[in-house]
Amino acid sequence: MSNRPPPLLGLARLLDAINAGFGKACAWLTLFLVIGTATVVVLRYGFGIGATALQEAVLYAHALVFMGAAAWVLQCDGHVRVDIFYQKFSGRRQALVEILGNLLFLLPVCLFLGWSSWDYVGNSWATLEGSSESGGLKFVYLQKSIILVLVFCLVLQGISNLIKSAYILAGRLPAPEVKHG
Repeated sequence: MSNRPPPLLGLARLLDAINAGFGKACAWLTLFLVIGTATVVVLRYGFGIGATALQEAVLYAHALVFMGAAAWVLQCDGHVRVDIFYQKFSGRRQALVEILGNLLFLLPVCLFLGWSSWDYVGNSWATLEGSSESGGLKFVYLQKSIILVLVFCLVLQGISNLIKSAYILAGRLPAPEVKHG
């Protein structure tokens, strides 16, 4: 008998690893946010030098920090949750809530966001949209694509969460310890 996890659980762990790796990489951009912002301020107010490209790079990094790491935050259960009742539920009941939340809220919102932003991002790519500012970055189309990265990563995490919750609900995976307060 093999110690390998069932294929779907292996897929969930792979999706978790992908989102965790990408989220951690995006989280490191916060260091650039601090250094980049400080540099822009010092250049502008200390030396009277505008650094439009650096300022825009900080904006791009800011978008990646929040949208690129969102799925990892969801994976780590770091998202906002009004859990007045949830925290008192058993592990299996929490798994059911997770399944319903993913199917009724997360995945439909992701699909709507992807569908509604597809043309917005596509048009930007079609023209290889650049900054309207003199000295700005020529990669606005990449910044807008971060929206689709958000959608893609959240959908992957939603699938992973569904798989893990289904295994918990079926009793094939131990439920996480319920934390009260």
